[in-house]
Amino acid sequence: MHILACVKQTPKSDNVKIDPATGCLIRSGVESAMNPFDEYALEEAICLKEQLGGSVSVITMGPPAAENVLRDSIARGADKVYQLGDTAFAGSDTWATSYALSKGAEKVNAENKIDLIICGKQTNDSDTGHIGPQISAWLGWPNAAFVRRVVKAGDKSITVERLTEDGTEVLELPYPCVISVVKEISNPRVRSVKGRMAAKRAEVTKWTADDIGADKGKLGVKNCPTRVVKSFAPKRDANAVVVEGANGKEKAAKLVELLKENKYI
Repeated sequence: MHILACVKQTPKSDNVKIDPATGCLIRSGVESAMNPFDEYALEEAICLKEQLGGSVSVITMGPPAAENVLRDSIARGADKVYQLGDTAFAGSDTWATSYALSKGAEKVNAENKIDLIICGKQTNDSDTGHIGPQISAWLGWPNAAFVRRVVKAGDKSITVERLTEDGTEVLELPYPCVISVVKEISNPRVRSVKGRMAAKRAEVTKWTADDIGADKGKLGVKNCPTRVVKSFAPKRDANAVVVEGANGKEKAAKLVELLKENKYI
């Protein structure tokens, strides 16, 4: 089995800040790492490789520094890594990003047939949850999102349990297919010394938009169908009100009056 995991370099969760003038994320000088949700996608890919045999490839789209998450992927057990790096990709929204990743996947598939693509359910810098389903749409492959457990992985299909608004459902998807996983699916492993050494020696295959045959009219901020008009951190005011009263009944009555005054009820 050949599995392709999609990862992204993002700011560490406790370091995400927004420029009040531009409304954009401040990335310069901010420590970055692999998107936390992608760690679970990569771990599940490696677990499936260990169970079924085969190999795990990893792909990312990002600036030169994004090479770090690919080497981290090698340290965790991936076999081959690919980086999409080109100024043509700059400012891409999820539609353009998923298009670029799908073209990268097509090129990987031409080298070594892909059975399964695994993505994290979302990223910690945008939280859209679009990438996995959109990649599947570009490729025309079956897709399952919010996967929390692989029930069975066979030679021709994979059966997964996914979260829904009402509970869970079990789906069987024929290969090739795309799944997006939630954190409940696995526990990311600790990088071994052997893995860290392999990461330092690993070759990172780097491709431009031309290398993957992408239409540049579908890439970059100028060609995105969506726009971020404004991005900001919500203002939080601590305005707690203590409801006084001689007993519970009196406090409850005052609370109801307070809610009515503020038009909550």
